[in-house]
Amino acid sequence: MTFTIACLLTLISVDPLQRFEATQPHMGTSFAISLYAPDRATADKCFAAAFNCVAELNRIMSDYDPESEVSRLSSSSPHATPVQVSDDLFKVLWQAHRLSVETEGAFDVTVGPLTKLWRRARRRKQLPDATRLAKARASVGYKLLKLGPDDQTAQLVRAGMRLDLGGIAKGHAVDEAMAAIRTFGVTQVLVNAGGDIVIGDAPPGELGWKIGVAALQPDEPPSQVLTLVDCSVATSGDAWQYVELGGKRYSHILDPRTGLGLTRRSSVTIIAPSGLLADSLASAVSVLGPERGIELLDKSPTISGVMIVKAGAETLTHTSSEFPSVD
Repeated sequence: MTFTIACLLTLISVDPLQRFEATQPHMGTSFAISLYAPDRATADKCFAAAFNCVAELNRIMSDYDPESEVSRLSSSSPHATPVQVSDDLFKVLWQAHRLSVETEGAFDVTVGPLTKLWRRARRRKQLPDATRLAKARASVGYKLLKLGPDDQTAQLVRAGMRLDLGGIAKGHAVDEAMAAIRTFGVTQVLVNAGGDIVIGDAPPGELGWKIGVAALQPDEPPSQVLTLVDCSVATSGDAWQYVELGGKRYSHILDPRTGLGLTRRSSVTIIAPSGLLADSLASAVSVLGPERGIELLDKSPTISGVMIVKAGAETLTHTSSEFPSVD
């Protein structure tokens, strides 16, 4: 009996996991982390490791920073010979290349010249003129980016090329933030970078984390609420970032094949094994549209998604075959 009581007292004295939260601005958005840890000291170590990791990735992948690795790679184009790049940059470029091939250029990180042109258009509230648009398009094309997987190199083969990792970098960043946190033995975690989310084990006593699927309008409640564990979620759409020019609404999401901002009102949410994959697919499906986009998602049993589209007065919802049922 004494042994039994001693064991019981030991179990009772164990401190339960506590919820901790922290937020920092990185990559043009807020990185918010929620986690369950045994104490504040452990939580603070997790937060520091995760945010330091994200800051370092921003120094590699930001096209706003002229000294970042990706900016230096772009500014030195065209390259006569391949250029060796960091592990993180190559991983992102390789995933981008695979998706570019699969979507026939609907996803393309060489879209940088067009991104720069449309940022200028949004500032000036004026459509890019045809001459500038044609010049920018001449420097865009995923086939112009040569990658060497054996020696981890990248080569931009045409003058004026510029990489833009805005549709994939945050996905990689949330993956790496989660990995940094897990080195401390903390696994009940959610990292959210402005809609790019990576999810760990379920919170104590719960089946999973509650994730809202974004509606078409920013002031509307989530169209669905899902309970998820051990996966990544990314949302892409024009609810917040768009410009109205010449009586037409243009999304910040560009179609690399036409050089124009999307005019289709949509919100895409993807569930995938990694943030890297979810983020890039959300951008790709936005460009492909509901028919080809859902067809792409249905090729893999580990990937699912939903695309909400404004069609005249109607709002249509298109889901892939593996998308989870609503709570």
